[in-house]
Amino acid sequence: MAVPKKKTSPSKRGMRRSHDALTTTNWVEDATSGEPKRRHHIDLKSGTYKGKQVIDPRG
Repeated sequence: MAVPKKKTSPSKRGMRRSHDALTTTNWVEDATSGEPKRRHHIDLKSGTYKGKQVIDPRG
């Protein structure tokens, strides 16, 4: 089994883990309904995307 020759420093360990942090989702206010919605996603309540009707709205 492979064994490391030297102990990994806290700096190197931190650099390796730098991409492991969770990112927050970006919520914006919908222009028509005023409800929060995610950017670049279809609004499932109204069925619109960029002001155009793309799917049938949920009833």
